[in-house]
Amino acid sequence: QVQLVESGGGLVQAGDSLRLSCVAHERTFSDYAVGWFRQAPGKEREFVAGISQSGSNTYYAISVRGRSLISRANANNTAFLRMNNLKPEDTGVYYCAADRVGGIKSSDYPYWGQGTQVTVSP
Repeated sequence: QVQLVESGGGLVQAGDSLRLSCVAHERTFSDYAVGWFRQAPGKEREFVAGISQSGSNTYYAISVRGRSLISRANANNTAFLRMNNLKPEDTGVYYCAADRVGGIKSSDYPYWGQGTQVTVSP
């Protein structure tokens, strides 16, 4: 069982930046790919970004590509998602998830954090 804890969310204005963190309570964190997802009110959870076990491969949803950066520090069991030029449509609860393989679907990930709220005001 991999326990994940997100932090870094908050209320920001459009155009601001945020860096979300995901700490894994798992000594073999480097064995797991990590994905970030978000869920806006009344909408389904959607993929935002993913990173491979070593961090050498990253991939992004079209909606955030070019203004987001996913990274990880395996020595500290932590993954990050930095988002720049935030827009009101980025509002939602952001979740990190872990899996030994990874992917872009929620069903690809068995382990999830509780989420951190990001609210972007116009």
